Amino acid sequence: MTAPQVKGWCPGAYRPMMSGDGLIVRVRPKLGRVERGQLHGLCQLSTKYGNGLIDLTNRANIQLRGLKMADHDAVLQQLAALDLLDASHDLENRRNILIQPFWQTGDVTHRLATALTDRLAGLPDLPAKFGFAIDTGHNRLLNGASADIRIEGMSGQLIMRADGAQTGQIVSEEEAIDAMITLARWFADHAGPDVRRMRTLFDAAPVAAQDDPLQPQNTPYGQLVGLPFGQIEAAALEPLLDQITAVRLTPWRIMLLEEVADLTSEALITTPDHPLRRVDACPGAPFCDSAHVETRALARSLASHISGTLHVSGCAKGCARARPADITLVGRDGRFDIVRQGTAKDRPERTGILPADIHANLD
Repeated sequence: MTAPQVKGWCPGAYRPMMSGDGLIVRVRPKLGRVERGQLHGLCQLSTKYGNGLIDLTNRANIQLRGLKMADHDAVLQQLAALDLLDASHDLENRRNILIQPFWQTGDVTHRLATALTDRLAGLPDLPAKFGFAIDTGHNRLLNGASADIRIEGMSGQLIMRADGAQTGQIVSEEEAIDAMITLARWFADHAGPDVRRMRTLFDAAPVAAQDDPLQPQNTPYGQLVGLPFGQIEAAALEPLLDQITAVRLTPWRIMLLEEVADLTSEALITTPDHPLRRVDACPGAPFCDSAHVETRALARSLASHISGTLHVSGCAKGCARARPADITLVGRDGRFDIVRQGTAKDRPERTGILPADIHANLD
């Protein structure tokens, strides 16, 4: 199809990201919510222009993979027609807003997230990863997720907090967005070229790695389901759309299917004890230029045979998991090193294991 031109929108302003399997296009759905028609459109774009894989990122964004440079502008134009792209690159770049999934239309979380979205033009120039969190539900969920300025609900009050600060500022709902913008301007005035995140400006230690706060289950808002490795094939998602009206995205490889219960699919993780819930694996080769080995097929084959946590990393960066795992496999020159009770950066107990010999070396 040919999408209509969207007023004020310039595809050439959006810079693509290159990976080993081609271009990656990142989609930031408004309020972290994607409706059925938008999901159908994403599946079509992924199949027509990409490699058919759709990622859910740790910033609650969606990625289409394997695109060609020649198709980049056409894909962006069709994303704009689906209302999945802002009118300008400047606004799109600023809309790094995490919102926990348990909100209802018109509640305080929804009102604050909508108000912040409407005020993005008032923000100063900020680093690309600088982001905001609206964490005002019954329980805080986003304290371990990446954000620089947070609005949190505590004891019936709203607290605005700079990431890395030990204390925050009590604000009313009417004051909250102005206070966030003021704090963002303060950051822009005080951060040097090497300071990209609020926590760095406060010289605060990194947040300790935490377990994911959500697990697959039915909830009053809908069904929480996991994606293995945060990824699903468009061909597997599209047949499910007759049963799904909308999804809400989270930073934990989990989606909330609105008003759905007990949906089952081999493409989804629907039980908290599923073996792949304990496994992390990066895209690996050939999808990442840094990776030395294929990762996810091996991770799937090992999942049911390892009782603890498993991390399969294509290289020593360990992008898929920062916290220690019971077993970490690190790709190096077509082979694997084995780390126990550590991360991809720790000293291995065995090195140079061929992929075909991994099972035997873990016994």
